[in-house]
Amino acid sequence: MTASDASRYARYDDRMAEPREGEAELELELGHVLMEIVRTTWEHEGRALRAVHAKSHALLAGEVEVPALPPELAQGVFGQPAKYRAMLRLSTTPGDLLPDRVSTPRGIALRLCDVPGERLDGAQRLRSQDFLLVNAPRFNAPDGHAFLQGLRLLAKTTDRVPRTKELVSAIARGTERALEALGGESSALKAMGGQPPVHPLGEAYFTQVPHRFGDHIAKLQLVPMTPTMQALADQRLDLADDDALRTALIDHFARDEAVWELRAQLCTSIDEMPLEDASAEWDTGLSPYRTIATVRVPAQTAWSEARSAVVDDGMAFSPWLGVEAHRPLGQIMRLRRRTYERSQAFGEDRMGPFAIGCPFEGMHGVDGSRHLDGAGPSVGAPRPPEAT
Repeated sequence: MTASDASRYARYDDRMAEPREGEAELELELGHVLMEIVRTTWEHEGRALRAVHAKSHALLAGEVEVPALPPELAQGVFGQPAKYRAMLRLSTTPGDLLPDRVSTPRGIALRLCDVPGERLDGAQRLRSQDFLLVNAPRFNAPDGHAFLQGLRLLAKTTDRVPRTKELVSAIARGTERALEALGGESSALKAMGGQPPVHPLGEAYFTQVPHRFGDHIAKLQLVPMTPTMQALADQRLDLADDDALRTALIDHFARDEAVWELRAQLCTSIDEMPLEDASAEWDTGLSPYRTIATVRVPAQTAWSEARSAVVDDGMAFSPWLGVEAHRPLGQIMRLRRRTYERSQAFGEDRMGPFAIGCPFEGMHGVDGSRHLDGAGPSVGAPRPPEAT
């Protein structure tokens, strides 16, 4: 059987999306904890922040190019060769705005614009597809109950003074570095501030949890491809600057581009590659990551107050803002759905409606700097009727 034979991959079935017993009650409790974080940061910052990934480090316009793919990979928005305008938001995990000396896991929200396909419930007003990726292959909790325990701890520390968190982070980073020198690592230490302070562009990012992938099921990975980016993999940043990550990204994009490969790991067996255990890392020996698209971001203004006002204060990202062919799967993703919506509703109630779709509507090419920084058409405005 060849790698291009689609029959070797597990087939998606609607029953895979059904909730577990007691999930509604767990979802309600999870929502309460997340909203506690959002309300706390509202009181402290005077703005509605995300419950997680509140601090952005780069807000970028780019392009995603999909080549001709074999049948098992030619699924959903990757079904035909195409070029999509895209935007990327690079961030770190806490729900409060902390100095980068509190070194936590990083994430990339990738939005593909003007994609075809039947929309998920609640996403009918959009024409985009969101994928959320983090710089580790495994989620740090296997199920909703463990996720809730971690969030309760996060909620209790959201209003703690940053200096205390900086001290904890420094200890965690030292412990993590010693552990990695022995060939190990700890996702718990990284979440507590022990994330090694390497350059964000040198790392690979993962959806961690599965999505429907048309007829199949997959996890996605984003891998740096240029020699410049790959050379950053072991470059440790000086965290003396409160915004060290943002500064490093601004410096990079002032002179250079970024190119990633977007890759899919197809599920071959739901017994060996489980959907419900979010902490399970799928064996690449059973199914390797395979390239499905190239993500290109040209040199541009990587972050500005104007961009932040548009994207951080005016846009929501969620794996549930997309098409049915890429429905998020597993309990963690189902629980996240309503909490994303509640956080968005809280923000819209206080800050005004979020922008629809992509803030690069009506622009030619992939450099959105002019648009996001105040020149050109109004940011977030719908395209004229002839362009829809």
